[in-house]
Amino acid sequence: MDILKRIEQYRSQEEGLKWEGTFAEYLQLVEEKPWIAQSAHSRIYNMIKDAGVEEENGRRVYKFFNSELYGLEEALEKLVEEYFHPSAKRLDVRKRILLLMGPVSGGKSTLVTMLKRGLEAYTRTDNGAVYAIKGCPMHEDPLHLIPPHLREDFYKQYGIKIEGHLSPLNSLRLEEEYGGRIEDVLVERIFFSEDKRTGIGTFSPSDPKSQDIADLTGSIDFSTIAEYGSESDPRAYRFDGELNKANRGLMEFQEMLKCDEKFLWHLLSLTQEGNFKAGRFALISADELIVAHTNETEYRSFIANKKNEALHSRIIVMPVPYNLKVSEEERIYEKMIRESDVADDVHIAPHTLKVAAMFTILTRLKETKRGDVDVIKKMRLYDGENVEGFNSADVDELKNEFQEEGMSGIDPRYVINRISSTIIRKGITSINALDVLRSLKEGLDQHPSITNERKEVYLNYISLARKEYDEIAKKEVQKAFVYSYEESAKTLMDNYLDNVEAFCNKAKLKDPLTGEEINPDEKLMRSIEEQIGVSENAKKSFREEILIRISALARKGKSFDYRSHARLREAIQKKLFADLKDVVKITTSAKTPDEQQLKKINEVVARLIDEHGYNSTSANELLRYVGSLLNR
Repeated sequence: MDILKRIEQYRSQEEGLKWEGTFAEYLQLVEEKPWIAQSAHSRIYNMIKDAGVEEENGRRVYKFFNSELYGLEEALEKLVEEYFHPSAKRLDVRKRILLLMGPVSGGKSTLVTMLKRGLEAYTRTDNGAVYAIKGCPMHEDPLHLIPPHLREDFYKQYGIKIEGHLSPLNSLRLEEEYGGRIEDVLVERIFFSEDKRTGIGTFSPSDPKSQDIADLTGSIDFSTIAEYGSESDPRAYRFDGELNKANRGLMEFQEMLKCDEKFLWHLLSLTQEGNFKAGRFALISADELIVAHTNETEYRSFIANKKNEALHSRIIVMPVPYNLKVSEEERIYEKMIRESDVADDVHIAPHTLKVAAMFTILTRLKETKRGDVDVIKKMRLYDGENVEGFNSADVDELKNEFQEEGMSGIDPRYVINRISSTIIRKGITSINALDVLRSLKEGLDQHPSITNERKEVYLNYISLARKEYDEIAKKEVQKAFVYSYEESAKTLMDNYLDNVEAFCNKAKLKDPLTGEEINPDEKLMRSIEEQIGVSENAKKSFREEILIRISALARKGKSFDYRSHARLREAIQKKLFADLKDVVKITTSAKTPDEQQLKKINEVVARLIDEHGYNSTSANELLRYVGSLLNR
């Protein structure tokens, strides 16, 4: 009964949103809420902006896209700032078709779907409310009723510019139904819906021989010609084409560049002049965003054709590349698996999707000419990791080196297909990173667009991802072997910092047992610093840098811990792991562990399950694999 109550509640809310009144009453609304008279482009921009904007690393991140699109912040910022924002300000950009260009499965269709679903929800809010002439199949803007000679006066009074003229059907209705009394024309609030073809349209080309232009612009209603006596009577015409129905909102033009030319020419006047030709009528005004999407190969072929020059000048191309961040790619796979039916049936070991994402991102990166950056470093830098010797300026330099980076490589569908293939194998209830890498490798032979040359490159990337996993696996097991890892790290760091402070201040420490003064423990400090390659000559500056960081945090009221300094964190971890390496090696590789070893293994497995997200199967597989690595 709960769902039925919610349906009833939703229906009640819908009824509460409805509004109907005369044009005179609508003008009162416009005076109170002038934003209800905004253009289609302005409405879409405000919808995106109202969802929230965050500043992140000097860039604007639009939260509207956060739930579905990952790792495309820069492309989306460019889309909003260079297309939607100026379009909302009535700049000439709004007179262009928005063409999203990018590789397959890069998020173009998802982006358009988000705009559609977003508009459906936004028109049910106060800020996104849309009003139309009641009974108009094109949901025409009521302000079109204002005669052209009065529009300057209207602008002076209301501050709203009116574009477009009254459609043939509403011109006739104004005279016949309302006797020319504009103030009496009924206006209603409408809600966009792709299913009901209100404010959102989708055009998909089919066989050019059978598809009719009426799909775009509407058609003659032959059943009413006898009644009205002429094909030029607007009452004898069905204004039900996609351009008609998408008026005031958005129309998705699928596979636009594959479409027959006669369909494309209708877009020329619609984009530039805001109107289109239908039947035996004068030009019909329409206010809508036309968005299409394509891949780079189709686009290059399109612009190479001289016959398309007129349309090409009316297109603004926005690249939508693949995501280039490992962490965001991992989120894509998590989302796709979460939406499937296997999410609760199969255990996916920690780091499995991350390692798959590493391989995918490596295939999309261009190898830089900088000698100090290999492809693994570049992958880490792009993902926001701290890499010694590099800063944000280096990342920007790398991104500017190849403008086309992210427009090629392995697509998410291929990877998720291989993960799915691994998951559904008979009898498997748990998969790990090695299972997925093996499946990715096997699938390269079946991928239709991968040449033998690219296959060799991709096999190398699988090997690199495997090496990254080896390090992750070893650290994971070694962490589990350290009892209370965080506490051990803190104790070691505190000990190190006490000695560093004494060293830098040329002071002595007190022995906690005897109370006698002792020199700083140089052996301890060097054993930690050597883990990250700090030389004897560089130790003094490294230690001073640590103290400066502690002081800077203290001034801000923040405390310092071993994670506050990336290199110190790495050094502490490596020191702890180095001290335990022999214990881990002996324990994990023992074929017939003794009672003490078996107890330790069980403790480690329990910790991997409780604290690291493994299950019994994947934890034991991890231990066996790390044991084999340490014995090599």
